[in-house]
Amino acid sequence: MSLHQTFATLGDPTRFAIVERLLNDGELSAGDLQDQADISAPAISRHLKLLRNAGIIHQRIDAQRRMYSVRPETVQAIHAWTMSYRDFWMGSLDKLEASLLKESQQND
Repeated sequence: MSLHQTFATLGDPTRFAIVERLLNDGELSAGDLQDQADISAPAISRHLKLLRNAGIIHQRIDAQRRMYSVRPETVQAIHAWTMSYRDFWMGSLDKLEASLLKESQQND
């Protein structure tokens, strides 16, 4: 799994919504996920396959149903990547705030 592939796969609004639903609700069947978007069962299956291939979700077979859940290691990888840039963004926002404050004081 690469973060590039993870982000590219999550770039689709339907797939992002599926992952967000799984994060909020926990493990769900493909049928439960079909109401996520107004698309056909085969289309949901294609989205789920792409999410599985990208390593974002896990599929478990339970009798006749396929159950899906988000892979925790993928969420951890996304979290680690975003947190590695936290200091950069916080520093940039602090500089922007200081610049705006200085400009505001000059205009008063």
